[in-house]
Amino acid sequence: MQRRTLLTIPLALAATGLMTTPVQAGGPATPGGHGARVLTVMTFNIHHGEGADGVVDLERIAGIIRDSGADLIGLQEVDRHFSERSGWADQPAELAERLGFHVAFGANIDEEPPEGRTERSQYGTAILSRHPITHAENIPLTSSADQEQRGLLRAVVDVRGRTVEFCSTHLEAFSAADRQVQAQQLVELIGAKERAVVVGDMNAEPEDPEIAPLREAFVDAWDAAGHGDGATYPAEAPSSRIDAIYGTGAVRPVVTRVLSGSPEASDHLPIISRIVLRP
Repeated sequence: MQRRTLLTIPLALAATGLMTTPVQAGGPATPGGHGARVLTVMTFNIHHGEGADGVVDLERIAGIIRDSGADLIGLQEVDRHFSERSGWADQPAELAERLGFHVAFGANIDEEPPEGRTERSQYGTAILSRHPITHAENIPLTSSADQEQRGLLRAVVDVRGRTVEFCSTHLEAFSAADRQVQAQQLVELIGAKERAVVVGDMNAEPEDPEIAPLREAFVDAWDAAGHGDGATYPAEAPSSRIDAIYGTGAVRPVVTRVLSGSPEASDHLPIISRIVLRP
């Protein structure tokens, strides 16, 4: 679950809180012909790397991602020089370096450096990609004055000569009214794009009325190809399906599952989905 804060960030400031770093192993992408592309995508709320044991350990997070074989990963609750709780680490850059992936980070909380520090104190969402990220932007979502600023981090990814828009988000936890507005904004921002994947912590069950816009506009990868209840929270005894993967019409989920083998790494379990990107 997320840390609650009453801090609000001016939209102009939040929109600037974007970091992209091209970190990649294996050299540049190669042309892939005209056929479909098959990818494994993941969503994972990493709780700033803190597990159920109270230990912050990014290698546990990196290990889960590495072992999953995921190609595109949307992360939520990511610290970047945020505070002592995560050792002032640049978590998105560190994870990218450990995995040899490209990375984009969107700061939804973006504060002046605290006393004794030189880096801005940032917290938000991230995208890790095995394939090159050719463009990324962090778009503020409407958030009430007494709630945490939320955003949509979206990246254009070149998958062997074919582009897909991959998005990571984290909807409001304490206001259903805010979640409803934010869900509608996601639909409007993604629009009619052929190949787009939206992942994140929706802080709502699939049947909850406030996220109906997502159900109506996109394909829920769990409904299409999942088995079981899909619960991801809390990690040690999951009972709620609040983490989700959605796709547009040219995205076909083949197999979707919860990775339940490492509940100590975060307070959420990750979901992965094997998808086909139609030409």
